[in-house]
Amino acid sequence: MRFLTHFAVAAALSAVAVGTAHAGRETPEAEYQKLIAGKTPGKPVDCIDTRFDPPSLSAYGDKLIYRVSNELVYVNQSTGGCQGVARGDVLVTRQFQSRLCRGDIAQTVSVPPGMPTGSCALGSFTPYRAQ
Repeated sequence: MRFLTHFAVAAALSAVAVGTAHAGRETPEAEYQKLIAGKTPGKPVDCIDTRFDPPSLSAYGDKLIYRVSNELVYVNQSTGGCQGVARGDVLVTRQFQSRLCRGDIAQTVSVPPGMPTGSCALGSFTPYRAQ
């Protein structure tokens, strides 16, 4: 088993979350609804593969959004505590495989000081696909 820390990937992806958090005057729920508009929810899955082209990450309240492409988005209803991603914190996960799974613990870290700001357990991943 390989022990992976996705701090570098999360730091690169935090720019997406920062852009989303500062993008506008809309509430997080309105932004979330806009993101999933025109997409159909599928059956929740326990794990998603992060081996190829790591998905971009954003957050809306306690929902973590993994955007794989314009056609596929995974919504993860976390246990809460990782809302810092919406303000630009990075999400750090420790993976023993190339997948994120329900029950994995994630931690948010403020950059640049590197101070932990929260943590959460991941829930199931609901795929939303473009119609």
